[in-house]
Amino acid sequence: MNKLKQIWSNLRSSFWFVPSLIVTVSIALAVALVEVGSTWSDQWLARWPILFGGGAEAARGMLSTIAGSMITVAGVTFSMTLVTLALASSQYTSRILRNFMRDRVTQVVLGIFTGIFTYCLVVLGTIRGGEESPFIPNLAVSFGVILAIGGISVLIFFIHHIASSIQASNIIASVAAETMITVDRHFPEELGNGLVDGDEDQPPLPLPERRWQAVAARGNGYIQNVDIAALLCLAREHHTIVRMEQSIGAFVVQDTTLALLALEDPPGKKIIADLQAAYSINRYRTVENDSAFGIRQIVDMALRALSPSTNDTTTAVMCVDYLTAILAQLAPRQIPSSRHYEEGKLRVLTIGPTFEDLLAESFDQIRGSAKGNAAIMLRILGALQTIAGLTASPARRRALHDQVLWITELAERTIASVYDRERIDKRLARVRKTLEAEPVLCTEKEKQT
Repeated sequence: MNKLKQIWSNLRSSFWFVPSLIVTVSIALAVALVEVGSTWSDQWLARWPILFGGGAEAARGMLSTIAGSMITVAGVTFSMTLVTLALASSQYTSRILRNFMRDRVTQVVLGIFTGIFTYCLVVLGTIRGGEESPFIPNLAVSFGVILAIGGISVLIFFIHHIASSIQASNIIASVAAETMITVDRHFPEELGNGLVDGDEDQPPLPLPERRWQAVAARGNGYIQNVDIAALLCLAREHHTIVRMEQSIGAFVVQDTTLALLALEDPPGKKIIADLQAAYSINRYRTVENDSAFGIRQIVDMALRALSPSTNDTTTAVMCVDYLTAILAQLAPRQIPSSRHYEEGKLRVLTIGPTFEDLLAESFDQIRGSAKGNAAIMLRILGALQTIAGLTASPARRRALHDQVLWITELAERTIASVYDRERIDKRLARVRKTLEAEPVLCTEKEKQT
């Protein structure tokens, strides 16, 4: 199942999969219309005289023109896409290229143009002229004209789509939306009144005394996903405990420790192969199971915007705003425990991101690049105030309080303007008041009502 998910993710991110499907459908459509036209051609022409009724040469000329135009437009579309990828990579960050490649609109548009081209070629090959058994698939030729008109509309729409997709606000919003879907999938439950958040607010429990055997990674790359169900099954089958040593999103080096097994003797080849198969390792990170990577992409865009060569504070502010939205969605959620039990027995020890980790991932580097930038500091303080009002977890409030202290220290060192210092001091007072007050929280059901 893990492998199938990885293959499906790779197919979704490719430029060839969806266009190939559309080309296949176009071939089937061309064959079907030619067959229908060979049977009902005269009846269709009698009922709908507006359909194509020219000779073989006219049909060939029309289809040849449409096919040539569509393959030219397809080439222009590929060129526009590549230019967009280059622009996005140089202006924002290369880590968002996969988001553009996953864009379903671009894939479908490329498929439509190549599909129309293939359709025309198939129909063109069936036209026969001359006096002996001439055949002109009038219905298929007429439908080719309709496809050509539709292709022009698609081209106009694609130009609009490309112009919109390279705007900073759309790129950041797209990455944030994908990240929030991942947060919903992996952190679905709210904290509730107990305020117990996985392992965050609890002292670490002592691990059972066991002898741990290391299982090495079989390749280099980033961990895209870990099949916890497979690890539980493995631990149950071999009466052991699996302890992850690398988390999702981490880079592993071949022959270094991937996980530990609580066994007296070195593990056999089968258990090693089963454990390695539970890990999806590839050359890049993905957002589907790694919310920290979505945050990483937005942070990279903010850092590029704050660099001296770009100096685009507005884009950096937008990045902070969307990071706030992600963390605000996460703040009332429960982080799953790292300990997985089955029938009262500890089976798997996982490693996952904590709220403090994601908070630091969001703001630490941006804060480091915001020296002397009052606008960014004020925005981060506003973000901390918003997030503080959504969580009552002591561990999370301590993490937010630490972020406030670091912003205070940065402002004291780098802000020389008296006016800016007063603005920051006022915002600091409001943030501290929010952190000291009891938060007014509501459940998802209360929000809906």
